[in-house]
Amino acid sequence: MLARVANGPAVVACNTCRYSADTRQDANGMRGGQRLIAALRAIQAGDGRYAGIAVQEMPCLFACEQYCTVHLRAPDKVGYVLGRFTPEEDSARAILDYAVEYAASAHGRVPFAKWPHGVKGHFITRTPPPGFVAE
Repeated sequence: MLARVANGPAVVACNTCRYSADTRQDANGMRGGQRLIAALRAIQAGDGRYAGIAVQEMPCLFACEQYCTVHLRAPDKVGYVLGRFTPEEDSARAILDYAVEYAASAHGRVPFAKWPHGVKGHFITRTPPPGFVAE
């Protein structure tokens, strides 16, 4: 049920997410989560700034109403679940840009002024790391 992955900064994307609020898949039968993961990996492969962020995937983050969801996580940092993304390169770039700032932060808190426009309004929840709660 669990697969071990690298324990560093990561964007974990749901690979079974809907394409949009109204549509399960695109015209080619591809789920939104699969398209978003492909965009994340393509952007990451083309830009060294994102080398320190793992792009991981798993089926269903249980945020189905939010579609195209990702979980940002890193050891000893507050994690975040974001959703309602359009599964395309602009969204993927905004997610990865935020992930770089997140990875560089002390505890997972990124100043609002550093948030890429493409992630604003997409936060669903934050999660404390094991053994901690946020103050």
